[in-house]
Amino acid sequence: MEASASPMRTDFGKMVYGCEHYRRRCKIRAPCCGQIFPCRHCHNEAMSAVSNPKDRHELVRHDVKQVVCSVCDTEQQVDQVCSNCGVKMGEYFCEICKFYDDNTEKQQFHCNDCGICRVGGRENFFHCQKCGSCYAVSLRNNHFCVENSMKDHCPICYEYLFDSVKGTVIMACGHTMHMECHDEMRSQNQYRCPRCSKSVFDMSRTWEILGAEGCAACRLDLL
Repeated sequence: MEASASPMRTDFGKMVYGCEHYRRRCKIRAPCCGQIFPCRHCHNEAMSAVSNPKDRHELVRHDVKQVVCSVCDTEQQVDQVCSNCGVKMGEYFCEICKFYDDNTEKQQFHCNDCGICRVGGRENFFHCQKCGSCYAVSLRNNHFCVENSMKDHCPICYEYLFDSVKGTVIMACGHTMHMECHDEMRSQNQYRCPRCSKSVFDMSRTWEILGAEGCAACRLDLL
């Protein structure tokens, strides 16, 4: 069947197919193990659960060369439009990352410096060359740089931060961690960076309260 370029054809099945991670109209053949998965996250989760540790591995997104159209089940080389039925296999498509996603409300964009796709809108982020990652524009000239701070593991959960799909936070010391790990740390009354032990919150009010309580205790001791 010759691929059609009509909008009705290219949009067929949009937001219908996919997995818990992405809405997309294709699956990927993992070049590392030859198996077919809805996305790289599905692959990585499955491979991390195999019984033999030697078989555990992660998929390198840039190495994907073959995809399978979810509409017509045709396997083909990576491209945005199916060579057989003519549907867009992803409304957003990055040829570099071999990435597809029908949900463009995420405002995906590819960062050449990061080498991967990000979400949130290109205009809302800048790439910090020293930290080695994209940060919100509000942090331009407004954060303490640490060499390749994002190319490290979260000090709480140890997941690699650079390509994590979870939100991250930059602490005053310049080190980074997952936002949810940061919130959990605060809920446990832990106020120091796990890496450098510097305070990660403004503790001035806390010290004032503790100081006042300490003075009151001294006065009581004198009575």
